[in-house]
Amino acid sequence: MICDYVLRCVICLDFTGQIPGTTPTIPGMFPNMFPLASGQFGALPVMPVQAMTQQATRHARRVYVGGLSPTANEQSVATFFSQVMSAIGGNTAGPGDAVVNVYINHEKKFAFVEMRSVEEASNAMALDGIIFEGAPVKVRRPSDYNPSLAATLGPSQPNPNLNLAAVGLTPGSAGGLEGPDRIFVGGLPYYFTEAQIRELLESFGPLRGFDLVKDRETGNSKGYAFCVYQDLSVTDIACAALNGIKMGDKTLTVRRANQGASQPKPEQENVLLHAQQQIALQRLMFQPGALATKVVCLTQVVNADELQDDEAYEDIVEDMRIEGGKFGNLVNVAIPRPKPNGEPTPGLGKVFLEYADVDGATKARTGLNGRKFDGNQVVAVFYPENKFSQGEYDG
Repeated sequence: MICDYVLRCVICLDFTGQIPGTTPTIPGMFPNMFPLASGQFGALPVMPVQAMTQQATRHARRVYVGGLSPTANEQSVATFFSQVMSAIGGNTAGPGDAVVNVYINHEKKFAFVEMRSVEEASNAMALDGIIFEGAPVKVRRPSDYNPSLAATLGPSQPNPNLNLAAVGLTPGSAGGLEGPDRIFVGGLPYYFTEAQIRELLESFGPLRGFDLVKDRETGNSKGYAFCVYQDLSVTDIACAALNGIKMGDKTLTVRRANQGASQPKPEQENVLLHAQQQIALQRLMFQPGALATKVVCLTQVVNADELQDDEAYEDIVEDMRIEGGKFGNLVNVAIPRPKPNGEPTPGLGKVFLEYADVDGATKARTGLNGRKFDGNQVVAVFYPENKFSQGEYDG
């Protein structure tokens, strides 16, 4: 009978040596330490291989986008960068949107844009300086980017064959003008020529670099440019003086291309005021249809005190007649004087030179603009003939 019982027990054992329905035991441990029934180990949560790969490559698939406008949101950023990536041929992971996730810090105006692949993130680095919602944005690697590890995951540099011109960028348009002192000049009327824009900007000093962004198909201006001054100390002065000025039907937006531009220092305020006065007058030459005229207006040549004395005034008029006559047939010189009663005098401090033809006026403007006179830099611009003939000098 005992043998029959043992035989039944042996028959009931499976190949693991355990009786079916019981929990396996480990020597030295109590059975209730493993309360799971047979077959339940497969239900334990295990991170899929794909999810583990995405987490490991995330630092190399994200890009930092700084300088966002206050109206930017996750959807607008994702849509914009997906469209731009497609336009430049930067999508390498197949059809669909390149952007899979966006996180925005609205307070600090930056975002982390996550791409589908490491290669697409590297291609996105070529978009630094692209215009988003009216302003250029910075595109950088995030702080957790690991270059050595990223090099094993995919390309770390943008594809050199990207069609950057399709989105208004050119290789070197930002690269040759990199740095914190790069200036963005937006809101430019499309009819402005490159020479006109440079001349406007060079009112503050010579440029080290300049790039007017143009349409690849037509070659026409896209209405914005970048520049860097040789003397970096005038960067904030130029931005403050030019920003907000109306040019024809447009209003200029001029600021450092990188976020966080500083304001002019107190010691720069006098220079800034002088620059704003220069620009206010120089705007005349950039109005729609304003071609060269027979009249040239000069500023920074005389001051009110010099004009009060009759003899000194006649000497100044004669000097201007001699100097202006070097460029063509000068027919008239007008220099507004202070009124005896102290009332404001329109055009005070300006000198108007009227020539017999436009050619003479053009030569005078080119020859006199930017020249030094008593330590001041002369600004010469064309002046409307009808206003001059009517004695209106307050333009």
